[in-house]
Amino acid sequence: MVLVLTTDTRGENGAIARDRFGSITSIPQSPALGKKTRMSFSEGRRPSFLKEREQHPAAELEKLGSKLVSQPPAGNLSDSNALINYIRHHNVFLRNSVLSVKDFTRADMHSLFTVAQEMRLAVERQGVLDLLRGRLLATMFYEPSTRTSSSFDAAMQRLGGRVVAVAAGSSSVKKGETLQDTIRTLACYSDAIVLRHPEEESAEIAAKYSPVPIINGGNGTKEHPTQALLDLFTIREELGTVNGITVTFMGDLKYGRPVHSLLYLLRQYHVRVQLVAPKELALPSSLRDMLVENNMLASETQELTPEIIAKSDVLYCTRVQEERFQDREQYLRLKDTYVVDNKILSHAKQHMCVMHPLPRTSEIKEEVDFDQRAAYFRQMRYGLYVRMALLAMVIGVDF
Repeated sequence: MVLVLTTDTRGENGAIARDRFGSITSIPQSPALGKKTRMSFSEGRRPSFLKEREQHPAAELEKLGSKLVSQPPAGNLSDSNALINYIRHHNVFLRNSVLSVKDFTRADMHSLFTVAQEMRLAVERQGVLDLLRGRLLATMFYEPSTRTSSSFDAAMQRLGGRVVAVAAGSSSVKKGETLQDTIRTLACYSDAIVLRHPEEESAEIAAKYSPVPIINGGNGTKEHPTQALLDLFTIREELGTVNGITVTFMGDLKYGRPVHSLLYLLRQYHVRVQLVAPKELALPSSLRDMLVENNMLASETQELTPEIIAKSDVLYCTRVQEERFQDREQYLRLKDTYVVDNKILSHAKQHMCVMHPLPRTSEIKEEVDFDQRAAYFRQMRYGLYVRMALLAMVIGVDF
């Protein structure tokens, strides 16, 4: 359910009061919609006035029109029992592994994002929910992580559950234990496992041997499904729609798994894509062919020009990843190829948003952080709600 404002929260200077996460401080109790004006969660920055729409059966969600507008379930989800009931009846994720975005339909994302919106309101109201009390999530990271590991940890704890976090460097992996045996071990103690691994086939191997759901937290340079889901949710909340926009991907498009996963999701919408990358880091040919086949590729260039920026509704930045290079000299030559600063943003639309899966190095200047179009920190917060929704739906709210 989206946020409904029944009173004007702007101060004398037109600003909206926000808390430390950038959220409006006076959050209503998730009211029923009726015939009120609806606004997206970023309404303090750019109002998205959307007409009310009739309810659609899940089977018809694939046929929705030009805007990806969340349809609220019947009733008032401010009641936790109503939210639980909605999850029970709109849950294709239950006890299923999350391995690739290729497995998702628009109906799946609709259900997930509806729950994610309610998670956001619930966290604002009460901080911690009890939906997964008594449940346990195991996380296993063979590669470094700050946001993915900590956000899954925070999401599980916000849902009332607990986390067993295992780092490969301090586990029996150092003694030569196989991925299969590690997964079998963690499955003995947990209700779901979040896995990050450098091998591209790791997620599929883990799912084959695990009796509990596997959530792919990144498998080599192949995919990062939960990052793509939170990215799509961010675009929707920032712009009010996914269809009809132009998304520019900049930087490391060869090894950037968030880029790969997000492109697969965007093919379900009417989106134009601009690619900006040095030839050494160009998008893999299979993904480029997919863009061409779906009439999505608008342009491909090695230069980030004012014209490219002016056409962008979303500028999706990525860092050049040192860990993916065998030749350090090549990395040093490419790492500062593109730099987004206030000067380049002077050519951008006022509603454009700058996104980044983070961490960043030098590709976005810190001066951009103070621009309203810088969405990458809000992007992280959106990710908490999406991962809360995903955990609740994968693990299930019934014992």
